[in-house]
Amino acid sequence: MRGEPRARTPEDRTPLKLSTPKTKAAGIPAVTSSLMHGLKKMGVVKTARTLRMVNQKEGFDCPGCAWPDPEHRTAFEFCENGAKAVADEAMKANVTPEFFAKHSVQELAEMSDYQLNSFGRIASPVLLEEGSSHYAKISWDEAFDRISTHLKNTVSPDRSVFYTSGRTSNEAAFLYQAFVRAYGTNNMPDCSNMCHESSGKGLGKTIGIGKGTVSLDDFNHADVIMVIGQNPGTNHPRMLTALRDAKERGSRIIHINPLPEAGLTRFKHPQDYMKGNMKTTTLADIHLPVRIGGDAALMKGLIKHQLDAGAIDQTFIDEKTEGFEAMIQHVETIEWNSIVSDSGLTESQIKEAGAMLAKSSATIACWAMGLTQHRNGVGVIQEVVNLLLMNGHVGRPGAGFCPVRGHSNVQGDRTVGIWEAPTEAFLERMEEGLGFPMPHTHGYDVVHAIQAMLDGKVDVFFCMGGNFLSAAPDTDRTAIALQNIGLTVQVSTKLNRSHLITGKEAIILPCLGRTEVDEQSSGQQFVTVENSMGQVHRSVGGLPPASIDLRSEPWIVARMAEATLGNQPLPWMNLVENYDEIRSLMARSLNGFENYNAKVRAPHGFALPNPPRDSQSFATPSGKAHFTVHELPNVSIQPGQYVLMTMRSHDQYNTTIYGLHDRYRGVHGHRRVLFMNADDMVERGWKTRQSVSITSHFNGETRHSDQWLVVPYEIPRGNLAAYFPEANSLVPLHSTAELSNTPTSKWIVCTLSSMDDSHLEEE
Repeated sequence: MRGEPRARTPEDRTPLKLSTPKTKAAGIPAVTSSLMHGLKKMGVVKTARTLRMVNQKEGFDCPGCAWPDPEHRTAFEFCENGAKAVADEAMKANVTPEFFAKHSVQELAEMSDYQLNSFGRIASPVLLEEGSSHYAKISWDEAFDRISTHLKNTVSPDRSVFYTSGRTSNEAAFLYQAFVRAYGTNNMPDCSNMCHESSGKGLGKTIGIGKGTVSLDDFNHADVIMVIGQNPGTNHPRMLTALRDAKERGSRIIHINPLPEAGLTRFKHPQDYMKGNMKTTTLADIHLPVRIGGDAALMKGLIKHQLDAGAIDQTFIDEKTEGFEAMIQHVETIEWNSIVSDSGLTESQIKEAGAMLAKSSATIACWAMGLTQHRNGVGVIQEVVNLLLMNGHVGRPGAGFCPVRGHSNVQGDRTVGIWEAPTEAFLERMEEGLGFPMPHTHGYDVVHAIQAMLDGKVDVFFCMGGNFLSAAPDTDRTAIALQNIGLTVQVSTKLNRSHLITGKEAIILPCLGRTEVDEQSSGQQFVTVENSMGQVHRSVGGLPPASIDLRSEPWIVARMAEATLGNQPLPWMNLVENYDEIRSLMARSLNGFENYNAKVRAPHGFALPNPPRDSQSFATPSGKAHFTVHELPNVSIQPGQYVLMTMRSHDQYNTTIYGLHDRYRGVHGHRRVLFMNADDMVERGWKTRQSVSITSHFNGETRHSDQWLVVPYEIPRGNLAAYFPEANSLVPLHSTAELSNTPTSKWIVCTLSSMDDSHLEEE
């Protein structure tokens, strides 16, 4: 019989070692870390072969971040975390049916996320039958028979949910959405719902496109680059090269983040050593340690300073925008004492950054989860839009908006149709291209999908990649939701916690990775991806598959579609014999994809249309960019409360744990760490490694998590930080951003209480 597996990551019992946080990123330590990780996972020969294919024109797109590739690429076009992602996917170890026979689901659930990931690639399809304690091998045919039976037996297509991870290729995602809509639902939540949905909503309403407006070349022409709520040194390391190059050309960089981050302090490109260049580059000219939730107030202050300095482009405002007068009238009512109080910064700090912006003829604003995962996530992004529109910083060299995406193709997935709330125009074009009617009722996003599962409204949950349980908020409630389903299916490369917290019946379908050769009946295939700046290019795997029983994601989608719908309304299996056939359908069905097969074979791919960037035009109802008005959010908390934000460690990408170290922050061997201001610790009478319990508070509900070790860190008073997925159990399911419904993982109101002192040690 199946026991009750653990949903949360087990408490960490490994010793916590601390060192002084780093003030320099990359350099020799990054090279050493990359090589050691590769050698450990892949061996010497495979490491050398594989890393030379990453992000090359005839190689594969890194399975890590979505930062664009430069036109002139080096022989080693990858970063430390990219190397880890590749080694992790291409590792030699396999999770075989014999492994599953040896280890029960309950036993595996007692292991850490790091341990689960270390077992290697899943080698064969497996089934966890209702009541069983172990997964067992299953054939591909039987797997699809079971899946199609469940899908056919639902009362309504809307009782099925189809989740997508950001690593899914354009071809797989397009075919997937075509099947889901042919099946009869728009229930397509994806990882964007939990990260950049606020960016899409905020930009779409103001500039008419839910994407950024800059190209990589714009960084070569910027006077000022703002990096807001983002840690590129860990999460987007190749971005540091662009920032370094910009800095050497004279750009100024403003870093806005509650924590100082090594990557924005000093940076040393590893390849500089080969050129005899031993110096490091100071990146951030100004670091503004804004209080968590204080970004909106800071933006108001920067806007006020631009008005006082007369730093506006009146011609651009008059010809290209609307709503300016209402915006400035509102800003003028905001007092500096409110801005200072809410932001946690001094007026002089804000005006110093404001003066830099006032002198800039070309400004780029970059941001990530530090802005999007707040209650006012959409509003604060629109404040960034207000700031840049004032001086016409869009649609000219060196200027524009740059939401920095995490997964390697998360933006592409949305572009090709992974969207629970598609517009009528999008659906009409898709219907015209594919030749069949589609559902027009909006489906579930991530939060609504979890609630629907809790309410008993979901029979089948299909995951195209990712680790849904660990990525989603409110771990305990999400676990209950998943266990309430008849069938859960995971298309995966590696073992993760979502394979252990399942529906009554569960299937794992192992797929090819980005690094591997994809051979179909017509020969070797390539897939395409869209980077963070709207450039679409090829990705070609070069390694033999980890197991002969792996299948490509497009093949898996097509086989499921055929088993469920037959050979209608598309010839599903014929399409995957040659992926050019899928791309031909995309060319007919998607704006900007005309002549797709030819354009994507160009050396650097091609850029999708982007009206604000291409012509300073805006696809809004009025044809103009919109200034917006937002009240300051309420960032007050009760005495004794703190605000917690979740974040990644350096040895981590999204929910995948590569190691147990956070080298830049000086944390080693332990992940249940709570970063806290040293003065707040003194006030509580706590020492380093004090063991505490965290309780989050939302709408009268509480959530608890024990055994966190306090570490003093440079973070504003009243603020805390902890790693996810461990801290996700504290994020309330319905604490979400207005309009985007993104979980507020950067604003968790909590209290702390001391546990035992067993972990206290002297330095």
